[in-house]
Amino acid sequence: MAGTAGGISAARIAALREREAERFRAARPKSQARLGNGIAGFLGGVPMHWMTDWPTPFPILVEQARGAVITDIDGNRLDDFCLGDTGSMFGHSPPPVARAIRRQAGRGLTYMLPSEDALAIGPLLQEKFGLPFWQIATTATDANRFALRVARAVTGRDKILVFNGCYHGSVDETMVRLKDGRPVNRPGLAGESRDLTKRTRIVEFNDIPALEAALADHDVACVITEPVLTNSCMVLPDPGFHDALRALTRKAGTLLLIDETHTISTGPGGYTAKYGLEPDLFVLGKPIAGGVPASIWGMSEEVASRYNAYNQSKEPGYSGMGTTLSANPLQFSAMRACLEEVMTADNYAHMEKLAERLDAGLTVAIRHHRLPWHVARVGARVEFICAPGPLRNGTEAESAHAPELEAAVHVALVNRGALIAPFHNMMLVSPATTARQVDRLISAFTDIAGQLAAQERTPS
Repeated sequence: MAGTAGGISAARIAALREREAERFRAARPKSQARLGNGIAGFLGGVPMHWMTDWPTPFPILVEQARGAVITDIDGNRLDDFCLGDTGSMFGHSPPPVARAIRRQAGRGLTYMLPSEDALAIGPLLQEKFGLPFWQIATTATDANRFALRVARAVTGRDKILVFNGCYHGSVDETMVRLKDGRPVNRPGLAGESRDLTKRTRIVEFNDIPALEAALADHDVACVITEPVLTNSCMVLPDPGFHDALRALTRKAGTLLLIDETHTISTGPGGYTAKYGLEPDLFVLGKPIAGGVPASIWGMSEEVASRYNAYNQSKEPGYSGMGTTLSANPLQFSAMRACLEEVMTADNYAHMEKLAERLDAGLTVAIRHHRLPWHVARVGARVEFICAPGPLRNGTEAESAHAPELEAAVHVALVNRGALIAPFHNMMLVSPATTARQVDRLISAFTDIAGQLAAQERTPS
C-alpha cells in the first residue's frame, strides 16, 4: 500500500521516530553537547563517514565497552547486540585477547617479521577452516582483493561473478547490482568513472539456471560469494544451491571464493565447515582477532600449486598484494588467543542457544501483533525483517528493506536499553551475552511492535 512500510503507515512511523528521538536526546545531554554539532577537525563531523548513518539523532559517545555491554558518557548502559557489526562478535575485549594484547604491547607492535605466535597460527587455520595454505591481511576487503588477484593469475581470466546483494567490503569489482534485470554500477559510488559491469557478471542468489548461463563462456575466473546474503535483508540458500554452485564452477573451470566474514556466526569453522562447502579460496575478516584489525585468506592445494607455477613464470615485480601493517605481531597475538581460547565449541554452543531463544521470542512477538514481518538466522546472527519471508534473492531483499521503519525501531530499542546494528536490523549473540539480555531485547521489541500494531488498528 502507498504510504506504508512493513504494514505501518508512514505517519505512524514518523510519529514514533520523533517521540523516540526526543527521548534519546533527553537521556544524553553530555553526548549532545559534545557531538550534536559534529566533532571538530573531522570531515562531516565524524572520524568515519558511516558514523553518521546511525539512525540516532547523533552518534552515541562511548565511554567503555565490556563483554556485551556498552556504556556511554551519560551513564546509559546498552545491551550490545551490534557488537561492532561483527568486529566484536565474541564480545568486547575477550579476556584471552586482552591478555595477549598486553603481553605483545611490550614486545613491539609491528616489524615485518614473524613472531612465535605466527608459528601456531598456520596449523590453527588449517585445523579450523580446512584449507592448507594461508595469508594474513588487515581487512576482509584487502583479503578479497588479494584472493581475486590469485584467481585471475592462475586461471588467466579477467572476469568475476557476484550475486546481487552480496557484500564483500569495498572491493571495486563487487560494487554492481541488478536494476530491472540489468547489471549496473551500484548507486552512490564516489569518484567511480569505470563501468564495473565490463569485468563483473552478476546474477541473483539461488538462481541456478542464471548462474549456469553466466559461466557458460568459460571466461569467469572466480565466483565470490557469501554463503548467506547478510548485508541486505538476510537471504538463506535454497536446499541444493551450494552443491549446484560448486558443481557448476568446477565444470566451468571457475574458482569459488567463500567470504565468511559475516557467516562465521554459524560455528567455529563458519558456514563452510558446518555445511561441508568446498571452496578454492576462503576469506574471513572482522572478528578473527577479537577486535584487532585482521583478516585471513586461504587457498586449496591445487590453487597454491598453480599460483606457485604462475609466480615462477611471471615477470618480477610487485604483486599488488599486501600492506606494510599486515601480518604484524599484534595481529598474531590477538588472533592466536581468539582461535585457541575464544572461538571454541563451547562458546559457539552458548551463542547458538541464545540466538535460538532470540529468534523464537521475536517471532512470537511478530505473530502476536499480526505484523507482516519475519525473522532470519544463521547461527548466532539474527535479523528481523519488516516484510514477509523467506526472501530468495537480492532483489527481494532490497524490496523488503524499510529504512524509515527500521530507523524508528532502532532508536526505540536504544531507548529501551538495546543496541542493534544500524543496518538491516542485525543482532549478534556473543559468548558474553546472557539470557537476561536476550529476554530484555525480546521484551523491548515486543513493546515497540505492540505500539506500532495498536496504532495501526486504532480507528481514524
